[in-house]
Amino acid sequence: MVYFNEVPEKVVYEGTTTKNPYAFRHYNPEEVILGKTMKEHLRFALAYWHTMTQDGSDPFGSPVNQRNWWGENEMETAKNRVEAFFEILQKLDVEYFCFHDIDIAPTGDSLEEFLANLDVITDLIKEKMDQTGIKLLWNTANMFSHPRYVNGAATSNNAEVYAYAAAQVKKGLEISKKLNGANYVFWGGREGYESLLNTNMGFEQDNIARFFHLAVDYAKKINHQPQFLLEPKPKEPMTHQYDFDAATTMAFLQKYDLTENFKLNLEANHATLAGHTFQHEINTARNYNALGSLDANQGDPLIGWDIDEFPSNIYDTTLAMYEVLENGGIQPGGINFDSKVRRTSFEQGDLLLAHIVGMDTFARGLRAAAKLKEDRFFDDLKEKRYASYTTGIGQEIVDGKADLESLADYALTHGEIKTESNHLEYVKSLLNDYLV
Repeated sequence: MVYFNEVPEKVVYEGTTTKNPYAFRHYNPEEVILGKTMKEHLRFALAYWHTMTQDGSDPFGSPVNQRNWWGENEMETAKNRVEAFFEILQKLDVEYFCFHDIDIAPTGDSLEEFLANLDVITDLIKEKMDQTGIKLLWNTANMFSHPRYVNGAATSNNAEVYAYAAAQVKKGLEISKKLNGANYVFWGGREGYESLLNTNMGFEQDNIARFFHLAVDYAKKINHQPQFLLEPKPKEPMTHQYDFDAATTMAFLQKYDLTENFKLNLEANHATLAGHTFQHEINTARNYNALGSLDANQGDPLIGWDIDEFPSNIYDTTLAMYEVLENGGIQPGGINFDSKVRRTSFEQGDLLLAHIVGMDTFARGLRAAAKLKEDRFFDDLKEKRYASYTTGIGQEIVDGKADLESLADYALTHGEIKTESNHLEYVKSLLNDYLV
């Protein structure tokens, strides 16, 4: 069965003069930029959850999405979704995908039934992967939706919940090996607290660190070592989540001796919720040598929750891609569209249109970022701004040759300090020239 009749075969690059809505205007996968193709730079991935299971409901309204893969029962629907998902992957020419365990298979009436359903569906997924060459960027366990996880999973006050979560992750790692996953993600959906009045925060963080070490140990035991990723988010659904932002998460990883195995999966909308820009979070991860992968979406400053819009802001994608280029790339991670269509975009073809917009926006960001890098736009700005540290007393500070006495003597024997303007408004004006 063909699920997406809007595009006969593939969405292709047609340039900015095209009137075809099912064509790329900017994403040209084989175009070479800074020695690599766009496809190699961007490593796009589709999110199974928003693409295949999101129904268009919101806190104020019922489902609206029109989808044609519903079967007679949950397993038939799950199998149909696999077929439809790989069709859209092929039509968009996307090489990678991501999923939570409950996205792909019904949970059934017991853990045993859930694990058996996962075996059936991942067998089908593996067949499709072998046929198409499409790869698993990462998978993860949903340990936040079911009522058992109301108080968290690895930070739960209930040891039986902790054990159940461990069973899900054990299976997730086995699936990752089966499908040759490049990464394995932990997103602590309810790993946090709603009130400190009844929470032992230190104990809970000790427990989740133990959990991560158990996962690393089991991956080694089964001879499969994906890149482990933690995904920061400051709040929602918990009042305060432990992986608040990139810096907080890195402090946790350093404290619990996990930096050798873990990097960060960063989401643009989560950065907004933390009061940061996407660029800030990526830059922070880079400074720790911990940039792992990206969830591509955007928030809305007028709406105070995680709305997961498809990215369309060229300014943000340009600065994000500049950080990726400065990092030397993002592999074995990628750019995963953790994005959902708006409730008013309920037709099935909107799934294609939305991904085209996101891919085009990142392609424009990549082109602009590459030009900024070639022109040394930011390099020259920063070299000039910090030039005082390349000679004299500044060089002594950098080289560790200065102490408080020598610095005080220097300050006493030199005149009034002259500060230079940053001309920041002009810098932003010049930056805008790269975006058009």
